[in-house]
Amino acid sequence: MNNTFTNHSYNCMFCGEELEYLQEYKDVECLYCHEKFQSNVTCKSGHYVCDSCHSMSGIDLIEKYCKETTKTNPIEMAIELMKSPSIHMHGPEHHYLVPAVLISSYYNLKKDYKTKIKKLAVAKKRAKDVPGGICGFNGNCGAAVGTGIYMSVITEATPLTKESWGLANMMTGTTLIAIAKRGGPRCCKRNSFIAIRNAAKFTEENIGIKLYDYRKGKPKCTFKSKNKECIGNQCPFN
Repeated sequence: MNNTFTNHSYNCMFCGEELEYLQEYKDVECLYCHEKFQSNVTCKSGHYVCDSCHSMSGIDLIEKYCKETTKTNPIEMAIELMKSPSIHMHGPEHHYLVPAVLISSYYNLKKDYKTKIKKLAVAKKRAKDVPGGICGFNGNCGAAVGTGIYMSVITEATPLTKESWGLANMMTGTTLIAIAKRGGPRCCKRNSFIAIRNAAKFTEENIGIKLYDYRKGKPKCTFKSKNKECIGNQCPFN
């Protein structure tokens, strides 16, 4: 990666210009890895950064942090990570951030740190398959998918299991509904907070483990100045 590039924390990470979302796909080249892609997302100046390069440093940071932390509150972990410039205002790194802090909370409560490290690696691999923009283009927010990854990982669900298969899909489904009810436009911070809170409720009700007391207040968002599409007072975390 060329070290002369400026890593902007939102919009185009190359120049900071606003992103454009198109209905049709076109041939593009990633500014960082120079691989060729077809995409319907570029900035107004035509720059394109692939999902892998967009989230590489952020994903590595998330994994490192979660391996080392002994904290048990997933919201606190998420906010600490979000304050890093490696975690952009919006981006596919949130698709790993959500399951990573939930997995960390679950295994830290059990004091099973060795298993946590293994499960974080599994979640990381799965989360990388969830592309940016999936919320609007596929109707399936990556933060919601992240909760399903979390539940699948801790219950060791596979396409052939019974109860764990159901739990993993129900986890994604209930989170997706909670996020959808709030409406758009997308906000990776808002949706991640909703996802984590919903996952804590689901875990307590179905697994019998209290990750944190989601009933006591809500996190206060400190990122709205970076989000041009912030819905303001309509956001539960404003």
